[in-house]
Amino acid sequence: CMQEDCNFLNTPPKKTVRFGGTVANTLAKLQKGDTSDYELIKHQLSDPDIKDAQIISWLQEFRTCVTQLGRDHEQLIYVVLKLPWLGRSQAVVEEYLAFLSNLVSAQTVYLRACLRMVITNFAPSKIYYDNASLHSHYLPRTFDHCHQALQLITRYVPSTSRFLMPILSDKFPFVQKSSRTLECYVHNLLRVSVYIPDLRRDIIELIISKMLTLDVSAPRSEIEEVESGAQQDANGASQDDCLFDMDEEEDSPLDSSRPDGAVMVHPVAERLDTMMTVLLAYIKDICHVNGSLDIEKTKALYKDLVSVFDKVVLPTHASCHVQYYMFYLCSFRLGLAEAFLDHLWKMFHAPNQPPVLRQAAAGYMGSFMARAKFLPVSTVKACLDLLVPWLHLYINSQDSGSKAFCDVNLHGSFYTACQAVFYTLIFRHNAILEGNMKKGLAYLQGLNLERIVMCQLNPLRVCLPAVTNMFAAITRKYQLVFCYTIIERNNRNLLPVVSNSTGGNSVSTNTNPLDTFFPFDPYLLKSSGKLIEPIYQVWEEPSDCMIDVPKKKVRKGSMEEEDDFLHGGTPHGDSGVGMTPGSYDSHLHSPRSVGSPPVSFLQRPF
Repeated sequence: CMQEDCNFLNTPPKKTVRFGGTVANTLAKLQKGDTSDYELIKHQLSDPDIKDAQIISWLQEFRTCVTQLGRDHEQLIYVVLKLPWLGRSQAVVEEYLAFLSNLVSAQTVYLRACLRMVITNFAPSKIYYDNASLHSHYLPRTFDHCHQALQLITRYVPSTSRFLMPILSDKFPFVQKSSRTLECYVHNLLRVSVYIPDLRRDIIELIISKMLTLDVSAPRSEIEEVESGAQQDANGASQDDCLFDMDEEEDSPLDSSRPDGAVMVHPVAERLDTMMTVLLAYIKDICHVNGSLDIEKTKALYKDLVSVFDKVVLPTHASCHVQYYMFYLCSFRLGLAEAFLDHLWKMFHAPNQPPVLRQAAAGYMGSFMARAKFLPVSTVKACLDLLVPWLHLYINSQDSGSKAFCDVNLHGSFYTACQAVFYTLIFRHNAILEGNMKKGLAYLQGLNLERIVMCQLNPLRVCLPAVTNMFAAITRKYQLVFCYTIIERNNRNLLPVVSNSTGGNSVSTNTNPLDTFFPFDPYLLKSSGKLIEPIYQVWEEPSDCMIDVPKKKVRKGSMEEEDDFLHGGTPHGDSGVGMTPGSYDSHLHSPRSVGSPPVSFLQRPF
């Protein structure tokens, strides 16, 4: 009996009371100037308590006269598009999808309005945040139905993709929105890219551009300070003045669905971490079929990702984390890493490229070679065999010229290439030497580093002091070059390293572009960092190398334990255990399991 009661309560009434004539009759009366029934229909459709059976009845009528619903009836159509069809019974959903199909087929004037309605629902509405059970039960279904609607519209109007991108951009939630809102929207955008592949590159560019906005507003030092301070201050008072404080849903328990310790206290870092987790899961999903790397799909995705990298990531100053999507992708196969390095080399080597991009490319090369644990020493040597001869040729071209003096403005590409070589050797000299010390030393001696260090352009004066000191210690140990005489001379000469390149006798000081040189410095985001950690080379300080770098105390358990020599930290080895890319179960869940759409990005065709 109780079961019957439940069924009765959950079943919509079979017959519903409605007023006025049919839609067809109402439209006929409207043509004659009688608006009474027309207004009555709009009023009834706007009823917040409208029942499933009523919605179905109305939609069936609208479908029979959809050819009459032209631009003159846009007010009525907009009311229909606001009907609460998502989260309703399957019968309502199917009827609404049929109505949308009929409408866009017969009246393409409403295509944009239909697309806006669907895309608006890519982010959870407030009702889902107010009701946790509703969130976990209905939200995945809601998103599935949105994608069904969009796929249907695309099927009936093949030109849909031309109109979709501006709407996807316009509906992107403000970066102040909660992590959960951003996660859902980004996840849904990436799902769209699977069944509308023509938009994939544009969608990825949109997402990464939004992520860069967050990234540059959260400097590494600020994240470290907030995260370490949070352990002392459980109330998180350090967040009070943050530029990107969370929006209205921030206090919702739905945003705390990750395990303790995986949530970032810094609000911007938390949102960025969430979005990076979604993006990395997508990259893994697209590249792998049944757990195995699909070469053709991976190549195609690589082309899109490197194109976006060139367009928005490489020119961005001081991004800390977003660029790691390329680092992660390149870990799947050596050929990808070599292709990326070759791409960076060509960018650096092209004289027609803007100097700032050439210097950034050199920075990426050096940082990638130093930090990519999956990169064999043979590949590192192959890259050094490109960079070092280029340095010697550059010195040849300058030695007899009038501009052969230390000036970052004039020789920025030279200095960034020098620092890339020095930094790579600091991290990789052991790998070059181990196994066959004699052969390794012969290789390093063949680089003729002494000529580079001793040249009139004086690279040790421009490179970061931490790099200079570590490079000097290592090259002294192996008697490759003695740098300390030059370092001491540079220390005595305190003139700026940048001279006035516009003429005159005055000397001006600029920001050294090498100060923000290492794009793959330690990764601080906790959740997505689990995918980076196993493939990342942390700094392991040589025990037998006297290095004149001040040490700082590092609190146990701090993320700075894995900091590198650039920041004066004393690391404790690579002891962390993280998930390997292959074990990330993104085929079953989206990045957070609670209330997330239980779908793979490789969605079954609708």
